[in-house]
Amino acid sequence: MNEQSWIAVRGDRLVDGSGNEVTLAGIGLGGWMNMENFITGHPATETLARGAMRAALGEEGYTRFFERFLTGFFGPDDARYLASLGMNSVRVPFNYRHFEDDERPFELKQEGFDRLDRVVAACAEAGLYTILDLHALPGAQNQHWHSDNPTHWAQFWIHRHFQDRVVHLWEAIADRYRDNPAVAGYNPVNEPGDPTGEAIGPFYERLERAIRAVDPRHVLFLDGNRYASDFSAFGEPLPNTVYAAHDYALPGIAAGGEYPGVTRGEYFDRSVVEQTFLRRTEYMRRTGTPIWIGEFGPVYTGDPERDSARYRLLRDQLGIYREHGASWALWTYKDIGLQGLVRVREDSAYLRRIAPAREKKDRLGADSWGGVDTHVRHILDPIEELFDKEFPGFQPYPWGRRGWINLLVRNILLAEPLVEDFGRCFTGVDPDEAERLAACFDFAACEPREGLAEVLREHLAA
Repeated sequence: MNEQSWIAVRGDRLVDGSGNEVTLAGIGLGGWMNMENFITGHPATETLARGAMRAALGEEGYTRFFERFLTGFFGPDDARYLASLGMNSVRVPFNYRHFEDDERPFELKQEGFDRLDRVVAACAEAGLYTILDLHALPGAQNQHWHSDNPTHWAQFWIHRHFQDRVVHLWEAIADRYRDNPAVAGYNPVNEPGDPTGEAIGPFYERLERAIRAVDPRHVLFLDGNRYASDFSAFGEPLPNTVYAAHDYALPGIAAGGEYPGVTRGEYFDRSVVEQTFLRRTEYMRRTGTPIWIGEFGPVYTGDPERDSARYRLLRDQLGIYREHGASWALWTYKDIGLQGLVRVREDSAYLRRIAPAREKKDRLGADSWGGVDTHVRHILDPIEELFDKEFPGFQPYPWGRRGWINLLVRNILLAEPLVEDFGRCFTGVDPDEAERLAACFDFAACEPREGLAEVLREHLAA
C-alpha cells in the first residue's frame, strides 16, 4: 500500500505534509453511488428509475442487481487502472439516499459508509487520494436530474430541514474520516443552484463550522454557485479551503460544434478556452487560493474526426490547467459510451436489454447531457416562439428561458413516461440474470476509450 501524506492549503497551492506542492490530477466516479441517466442508461432521475426496476425485478432481483452493481462498478482493478495512467486522485460522488431515508431523517445507514470505505481503501491501495462529493442533497441543491431532482425547483435552499440533514450527514462523514489522510478532503455540495445567491454563503459558513468542530484537518472543496461558475456570493475565503469551478467548454458538449472553429455562432480556439477558464477562476486568483476544476471534459460522438477535435480541446484544457497550477478531476470515469474513460461494451447483455428504451430516449432527446432535440424541434419551436413573443424578459435561473423550456419538455415531460419503458425492459428477468446484467459494469467486462486514455497518459507523463 502507498502511504499518502496529509493534503493542506498553503497560499494558492495544495501541499503535502512535507510542504511539497501537490497537483491533484484525477477523475470523477460519476454513476456509481449517484446514478445519472446518460451514464447508466435510464431516463429521468435515479429514484424514478430505481422504482421502475424494483417493480419489474421484484425485491430479490432488485437487491441483487444493485449489490452487484455497487460492488462491480468500481474496485481495485479500476483504481489500479487509473493509477497506471498517472492519476493521483478520484472524486467520489454520492447520493444522500445511500445514507438516509426521507421517511427516517437523521437516522444514518451503515451500508452507505461501508461502500465509501471500500472505495476509499481501494484508491488508497493504488496510491490515489479521494475527494468525497455529496452530489445529490435532500430537497435537491440544483434544478436538474443529477441532483436526483424530479422537478425544476431546488428546495434545499428554502427549507432549513434539508440543510440540517446535510450538516448532520457531513458531521458523521467528517468523524469517520477525520484521521484518514488518503481522503484529500470533502466536496460538500456539488453544483449548487441557489437562485437568490443569499442562502449559499451563510450555509457554507455554517457547514464549515460544523465540519471543523469534528475534523479540523481535511481540506474543504466548495463549489461556486450556479453550478460551480459563480463566486459572487463569497467574501473572504475560509481557511484550508479550495473553491471549485467546473469548466465545460462549449465546443466539447454542444452538438455540431467544431474545434478550433465555430460553435453556436461563436469562434473557439485555445485562447478563447483560456479566457473562459480565467473568468471562471477569477475569485481564486484574486483571493490567492488554489484552483481545482472539479469537473470538465468533452462528450464523444463516435465520429473519429469530430472526436479527434474534442481530444485536441481536452489537450488544450489540460495544458491551460498546468500553466496556471490548477488541479483537476475529469468527468467521468465509467459509462455506457458518451463520455467515460471506460465504457460498458456495446454488445453487453445490459445494453442489449435496455436497447428499446435507450433508442426511444435518444430519439426524443430526453437526456439533457448528450441528448439532441432533432426529432422534437416541431414541439419546441412553437413553445419557444410563444415565449419569445409573450415573455421576452423572462430569464429563469439558471440558464434562461430556452434552457427552462427544454428542461420541462424534454427532461421531465418526455423523460418521466420513458421510465415506464425502461422498467419494462427488465420484465421477466430473474434474480440470477439481474446479477449478470449488473456485472456488465465490472472493469473486466468493460473497455477503455483508448483515444482518451492516450491523451491522459501523455499529459500525465510529461
